[in-house]
Amino acid sequence: MPRYKLVVEYDGTPFTGWQHQTNGLSVQQAVEDAIARFAGEKVRIHCAGRTDSGVHATHQVIHVDLAKEWREDTVRDATNAHLKPAPVAILSARQVPDTFHARLSAVKRHYVYRILNRRSPPALEVNRVWHVAWPIDAAVMHEAAQSLIGRHDFTTFRAAECQANSPVRTLDRLDVEQTGDEIRIFASARSFLHHQVRSMVGTLERAGAGRWTVADVREALDARDRKRCGPMAPSTGLYLIGVDYPD
Repeated sequence: MPRYKLVVEYDGTPFTGWQHQTNGLSVQQAVEDAIARFAGEKVRIHCAGRTDSGVHATHQVIHVDLAKEWREDTVRDATNAHLKPAPVAILSARQVPDTFHARLSAVKRHYVYRILNRRSPPALEVNRVWHVAWPIDAAVMHEAAQSLIGRHDFTTFRAAECQANSPVRTLDRLDVEQTGDEIRIFASARSFLHHQVRSMVGTLERAGAGRWTVADVREALDARDRKRCGPMAPSTGLYLIGVDYPD
């Protein structure tokens, strides 16, 4: 069976998250249904990283096995035709060896978290940013973020329902940048714990607002205690923006 690698973009607002749920439509179901309608067969897709309800993606990666060989542009365009009007788009489709696996073959995942830091609420970016109306210092947030870089036990920033076997992860990048009223936090790692990025962002916001010190952030990490985490940032500002694979 030919295997296809698809790059997917979506607005997570109307979905229950990536994975199939019983309480509403998931992104996975929307894409599987669209592929099934053009290919004439029931399919199951696999993604690089599951996203929660409200989380967006500009570069999610999936793979799917089809019963027959299709042109790559047909897989992309026919799937997009059947996805309408859902806010999901297939950006590219490429046939790959059956040894490729969207999740297991990935060597790094990249996220960005967007904060709109101004008094006035968003008019055009509703459900696409975290609106923080009080002043926060991006430079302080960046300084605090550097203490989280490296290989650590991230229990403090792990969801209670996280199913990972170990809380130990290696965080390769956590940069905080500001342009105008927008603050962006970039995070990169081979893999993340459930809610790890949103938990780290919520903690960094406390430092940026002056309610925590830079040292407090490091102490929270070292405590390895979920109760020491700052308030978790909302899902609306989080985007999966890239997945790396071996050449």
